[in-house]
Amino acid sequence: MILTTTEHIDGKEYEILGIAKGSTVQTTHMVNDVLQSFKNLVGGELTSYNDMMNEARAMATMRMKNDAERMGADAIVCIRYASSAIMAGAAEVIAYGTAVRFKNQ
Repeated sequence: MILTTTEHIDGKEYEILGIAKGSTVQTTHMVNDVLQSFKNLVGGELTSYNDMMNEARAMATMRMKNDAERMGADAIVCIRYASSAIMAGAAEVIAYGTAVRFKNQ
């Protein structure tokens, strides 16, 4: 499966199948959340949150890919990501794009 943020795949003609999407809501461990709050005092990278968001993007991408595969897609074009805070220490990440099937394979 080809995943791309571009609108076109060079050398390929395809038909649009629909919107493929995947999402997840992730949170950090409560102890990590408390420890990370101390970073506000001294500054620095919030590694626990960074890890959480990386995991959330990977999960949302996998779910989007699975959604596209159920449609019979060969690729997803115009992939985008969005996130929002759900509560302190928790975030939703959604991945979405256009599922396409190649013509004349």
